[in-house]
Amino acid sequence: MSLAKSTKKLLAWYDTHARELPWRAPIGVTPNTYHVWLSEIMLQQTTVVAVIPYFNNFIRVWPSVTALANAKDDDVMRAWAGLGYYARARNMLKCARHIRDNFNGVFPKTEKELIALPGIGPYTAAAICAIAFDQKAAPIDGNIERVISRLTACTTPLPALKVDVAKSLESLVPNNRAGDFAQAMMDLGATICTPKNPNCGICPWNKICAAYAQNIADTLPRRLPKKPKPKRTGVLFWVYNEHGHILTRQRPARGLLGNMIEFPSHGWDTPNDRDIDNHLSLNWVKHSNAVRHVFTHFELTLSVWIGHATPSDMALINTIDSTFTWRDAKALHAAALPNLMRKAEVFVEKTIQSDTRVNS
Repeated sequence: MSLAKSTKKLLAWYDTHARELPWRAPIGVTPNTYHVWLSEIMLQQTTVVAVIPYFNNFIRVWPSVTALANAKDDDVMRAWAGLGYYARARNMLKCARHIRDNFNGVFPKTEKELIALPGIGPYTAAAICAIAFDQKAAPIDGNIERVISRLTACTTPLPALKVDVAKSLESLVPNNRAGDFAQAMMDLGATICTPKNPNCGICPWNKICAAYAQNIADTLPRRLPKKPKPKRTGVLFWVYNEHGHILTRQRPARGLLGNMIEFPSHGWDTPNDRDIDNHLSLNWVKHSNAVRHVFTHFELTLSVWIGHATPSDMALINTIDSTFTWRDAKALHAAALPNLMRKAEVFVEKTIQSDTRVNS
């Protein structure tokens, strides 16, 4: 089968089986570039199922890139909380404001201009050009990478595989319907050419798939053995006062969980450590259970110490760190807490309900 015929067959399959996604325009309808960009930013390192409610909420509250650019940072971070990888949200806001200020609220249409924007790399730039502007661009996400590695039976392991995939994909991208082709590739990988147990029997490309012919589809793409993630441990301090307020602080803008609200902690994040137990002589309630969280590059276990701060303790706390803030416990439910801190909040709530030492 020629490349032109194989591309035509994939597009015919897509015309019938395309996924309905809130950011995806119906076939034949011009896509909303803001929706394409926003979804691509949200989908990085995250699943479609997880992104859908966040996307729907964002476009309801901020229906255009200019509306998002005009939003308050705290409001956006609060709406983003739970999606993780918070640097994406910070760069997303920078990008929206750059488009507002330098492009009159209109997205540029070349990969070169898009890559120059905050938070947009080669993949996202190619995806926007293909999907939003129907340009002959070749975005490569995990789904497309997997489809091409199987189509060509390429046994080169990741990450070196990416170079081979890019070369093969360029020859497949059609001059027309490049955006539909990119989305068809994504859908094929998400629904048929899945990581495990690919459903090769109904794949529109099974007659030209080298891996299917060799019966090795489920072994591709090859991956080098993963190195175990480093493990870190520390202590999280839940300090409350007589008014029912909880001690918090805002993390620095740069770095892990930038600008997010946290409870003071010690021992795992050296630049941001707050070893308040050396400054406060509280009657700490220390728990044998712990809060566990997996970051991209390490696994974290935090033991939890709960302490009641008297008025004199509160005065002392203000001298330890000027960034400390007392927040109403009920207001924390609506605050932009990262997943780690939300886990700690839930842990403490359950502890307070069941532990007589805390309630006494």
